[in-house]
Amino acid sequence: MTRRGWIWFALPATLVFLAFWLLPMIRLAWLGQTGRDGGSAYLTVLSEPLYWRSLFNTVLLSAAATLATLILAVPVARFLAHHREFQGRGTLIALLTFPLAFPGVVVGFLIILLAGRQGILADLTERLLNDPVVFAYGMAGLFLGYLYFSLPRAISVLTAAAEQIDPALPAAARTLGANAWQRFAHIELPALKPALIAAGAMSFATSMGAFGTAFTLATQINVLPLTIYNEFTNYANIPVAAALSILLGLITWLILAVAHHLADAQQGAGA
Repeated sequence: MTRRGWIWFALPATLVFLAFWLLPMIRLAWLGQTGRDGGSAYLTVLSEPLYWRSLFNTVLLSAAATLATLILAVPVARFLAHHREFQGRGTLIALLTFPLAFPGVVVGFLIILLAGRQGILADLTERLLNDPVVFAYGMAGLFLGYLYFSLPRAISVLTAAAEQIDPALPAAARTLGANAWQRFAHIELPALKPALIAAGAMSFATSMGAFGTAFTLATQINVLPLTIYNEFTNYANIPVAAALSILLGLITWLILAVAHHLADAQQGAGA
C-alpha cells in the first residue's frame, strides 16, 4: 500500500484524537490560566496546602498499592505459569480476574461490606471484642480498594511474561546446584523486570485516577480525583479543577514515561 493510502487509513484515528483528546486537553490547560481572583489557578494549586495534602495522599496511596500489588502478583503469576496443566486452572484465572468486571463504585461497596460500619469485620469484632473494627473510610480502606482493583491486571501481565521464560534456564541452574531462591533471583526476576515495570506503571496510573472507589470510600481522607470533583461540582471552581486535572495528568504521564523508558532499557539489555 502506498504512503498516501496509509494516510487515509490513519485519518479517522487522527480526527478522533484531535476532537476527543487534544482539543479538550488544550482547553483544560487554558482554563487553569485564570482563577476566580484573576490570578493563575496553577499558582493557587501550588500555594494551597489543602491541594498538596490531597496530592501527597494520592501519590502515597498509589505507590503503596502498586508495591503491594506487585508483591502479591508475582507468586500468583509464577504459580499459574509453572502449573499450566492442573485441573481448575481456568476457573482460578477467571476468579482472579473477575474484579476487572467491576467499576470503582462496586469495588468501594465491597470494601464497605467487608470493613464498613455494618460490615463483616465490624460485626465479627463487636461480637468477639465488644469493639467494632472499621477502616473502610480512610487510608486503609482506599488502599485495599486500590489493591483489589489493580491486582487482577498485574496478575494477567506477569503471568503472560512468566510463561515466556524458557524452562530450560531454571532447569540448568538447578542442575548446577542453584536453590529455588537463587533461580528466582538470578533467572526469573531479571526476565520479569520489563513486565514488572509495565504492571507497576499500570497499577500506579489506575490508582492515581481511581475516582469511583475514592468517591465511595474517601469520607475521612482527601485524594486528588475527589478534590477535582468537589472543586468542579460542589464549588464551581472550574479553573482550579482544571489546574488540578493537568497536575494529575502530568504526574501520571511522567511515571508512565519513566516506566516505558526503563522497560525499553531492560529489554535492550536482555537482547
